Amino acid sequence: MRKAGAEPYPFDPATTLVRMKDVETIVGLARPTIYKLMKQPESGFPLPVKLSDSTARGAPVAWVLGEIQEWVRARIAARGRAAA
Repeated sequence: MRKAGAEPYPFDPATTLVRMKDVETIVGLARPTIYKLMKQPESGFPLPVKLSDSTARGAPVAWVLGEIQEWVRARIAARGRAAA
């Protein structure tokens, strides 16, 4: 039995999936820019996880929260290393 006020499930960014709206909010970019980054391997932007076996356009996908957070941390770290 869980204690009152305890989290219902343990929170693990490595196994937590977030949908596009959350990704947009976390990275501060619009959907088209996110998809553009995914097509550019040098960007390092994480690829989504398919949530169904559907191959149709618009099939549900999500991103691993920990990977999105890692990408943001890398962007923060890179800000001081701009080419002079």
